[in-house]
Amino acid sequence: MDNSLLVSLSHQLAAYRSMDVIANNIANASTPGYKRETAKFEEFVTYVRPSETQTGPQALSFVKDAGAVRDLGQGELNSTGATLDFAINGKGFFAVQTPAGIRYTRDGHFTLNQDGQLVTSDGYAVQGDGGAITITPDDGNVSVGADGTISSIINGAANQIAKLQVVTFPDERAMIKQGANLYSTTQTARPSTESTVAQRMLEGSNVKPVIEISHMVEVMRAYEMTATMTNSQEQLMRQAIDTMLEFGWFYM
Repeated sequence: MDNSLLVSLSHQLAAYRSMDVIANNIANASTPGYKRETAKFEEFVTYVRPSETQTGPQALSFVKDAGAVRDLGQGELNSTGATLDFAINGKGFFAVQTPAGIRYTRDGHFTLNQDGQLVTSDGYAVQGDGGAITITPDDGNVSVGADGTISSIINGAANQIAKLQVVTFPDERAMIKQGANLYSTTQTARPSTESTVAQRMLEGSNVKPVIEISHMVEVMRAYEMTATMTNSQEQLMRQAIDTMLEFGWFYM
């Protein structure tokens, strides 16, 4: 394949990757605690032999997919009125127990399962400082303090039920997405000291749909320009082949 077509193909693949990331952002615009991502690319340079009119190795520049960069900016905190909806204001993640081990999330939309355990919408147990958190009907109306302490008032006396485990990591961008708005990491978790927990609120996604759509338009235009260049190159090749066939050069 002609080198120019290979370069064009790498650009088209980059546009496809960018579009995939943008579409995922838009799809999660209403997902609590979701963090938008931006496709990251690097230049990959290789050298090829010179043509008849060139001297020395010739550099070809390709586009290399280098993953995605996560925007850790906080989303807007929205009031829900639900007793078991919690939002983290500042840095930090809730810890939850999954079949694959401890995972972390900013999505604080929790409920109680049939055993009275505080769980995520997927049924994963939310972790407190002492493990899974259980809230029984005898606990009455619960409230959550800014430090994540879950408590209630029973017969006029304060009753501490548990304390939400809110943790941070040295490099939050290095955390790996695991689906279902969960992240994993090999970094050592440490208690968050720069955040507070708000009850009856959820953190919204930090995706701005209008901005994402404008980025989508830019990517589509870039793809169309590359596709046009590819079509022009293919036409030139066909014309060259037709000319060679006309003069019988293929039979020499």
